[in-house]
Amino acid sequence: MITLRTTYIQSELFWQDIDANLAMLEEKIWAMDEATDIIILPEMFNSGFSMQAKQLAEPMNYSTFRWMGRMARKTNAAIVGSYIVKEASNYYNRLYWVEPDGSFSFYDKRHLFRMGKEHQTFAAGKRRMVRNFRGFKVMPMVCYDLRFPVWSKNTYDAQNDAFDYDLLIYVANWPKPRTDTWTTLLKARALENQSYAIGVNRIGADGEGIDYDGHSAIYDYKGKLMNSVTSQADIQTITLNLDELSEFRKNFPVYLDWDGFEIY
Repeated sequence: MITLRTTYIQSELFWQDIDANLAMLEEKIWAMDEATDIIILPEMFNSGFSMQAKQLAEPMNYSTFRWMGRMARKTNAAIVGSYIVKEASNYYNRLYWVEPDGSFSFYDKRHLFRMGKEHQTFAAGKRRMVRNFRGFKVMPMVCYDLRFPVWSKNTYDAQNDAFDYDLLIYVANWPKPRTDTWTTLLKARALENQSYAIGVNRIGADGEGIDYDGHSAIYDYKGKLMNSVTSQADIQTITLNLDELSEFRKNFPVYLDWDGFEIY
């Protein structure tokens, strides 16, 4: 049996204070009383959703990245979350996936939230990232990406009997007024892709006066809510089962009728 223990941390964030956020999240991670395989943090977990890229951006292999590596080694779990990174002359809302052995991948947020003028500050990503970890194929994305189903669309390779991914993750700073949209779309992404879907949001208010209501959640491949929290700080761990997912796909093969397409 192939299982994956997934843990998400829903928390308030200190506004534009990297050191305070890393210390706070580290304390929460050390307080976890059970082993896990993946620890998922919100979008821009070290600063909150800020457009002050020049002030907050870090180069590769700097404080936050090293912190993620240290947390991964200490917990024997992959750490997932996004923060502001500078590469050459561009700033990115970059999600890192860091594993206990030090290996890593990253994904640059493709869909930049223009209503918050994110597109005026950051460069958009151009490729998806899938990580094969402990038997699961995992594809993480960032916040506003949730609204664009084509970008997250799962595909099936009949020749190799293989799917793109088994678990879809969204890390987010999703505002309170659109909480219903968040829960609706997260459930839809799980259903349409026959995969598990996890959405991890923050709570509290940021320095711009924007309120966040949490509602982090995990949905299974049938769109059933497996786990959620509302607007309080919380840490939740739940086990996903690949054998059950594979059996459902076999017995209800919607994927055989999926439309083919290319992403540019």
